[in-house]
Amino acid sequence: MKGIILAGGLGTRLDPLTRITNKHLLPIYNKPMIHYPLESLIGAGITDIQIVTGGKNAGHFLELLGNGHELGLPHLNYTYQQGNGGIAEALGLCEHFAAGEKICVILGDNILEKSIARQAQAFEKQEDGGRILLKKVPDPERFGVPVFNGDRLTAIEEKPKQPQSDYAVIGVYFYDNTVFDFIRGLSPSARGELEISDVNNLYLNAGKLEYDYVDGWWSDAGTFNSLQHVGELVRKTGANNPL
Repeated sequence: MKGIILAGGLGTRLDPLTRITNKHLLPIYNKPMIHYPLESLIGAGITDIQIVTGGKNAGHFLELLGNGHELGLPHLNYTYQQGNGGIAEALGLCEHFAAGEKICVILGDNILEKSIARQAQAFEKQEDGGRILLKKVPDPERFGVPVFNGDRLTAIEEKPKQPQSDYAVIGVYFYDNTVFDFIRGLSPSARGELEISDVNNLYLNAGKLEYDYVDGWWSDAGTFNSLQHVGELVRKTGANNPL
């Protein structure tokens, strides 16, 4: 399985900090944000990794990470997303890198306390399709929200005003190669972006989307409040598999 970290976008919710560097290079306690998704992938045994970046400070990733050798990687791949066309658009840039293999996709501002090795192994055993991870949160309206009928997942709603569950679809996704066919068929949402929730619903409608739950705490770091909150969590408890 290959790993993809989506670290593009403009980070406007963290302006003016993001005027001088990419959001994903801002500090989370004692390390740059991008280190945490890298450690999540490496801790799950995934070492063939590509980072999708963008904006005017993309070169800062090379200055920080280089070829990945300091993290124990044989090589680190990069690609560039022009503009801000959404998560699914950024993922679509990785089709050549994926080369038909299964992939684990992590949003670059997602920080997890525990390893995702168990979930990655479950997806390896899954014949095909996709797998999403869920976490109970106090503010599900900020995220993609799963809708259930009993234990059966029936839909995923993107940032609903009235969430039908108190779970969020976190920014860790497992997909087979079908994901790129789905992305090619997407149309931009009202936000002008290709939505990853639309991709997940296509898998769901095909009867090929499984779900699992996150072990330990999870947080994004895309706002000032969440940036400070997750820094405190890391300081107190650590995160995933520190290298």
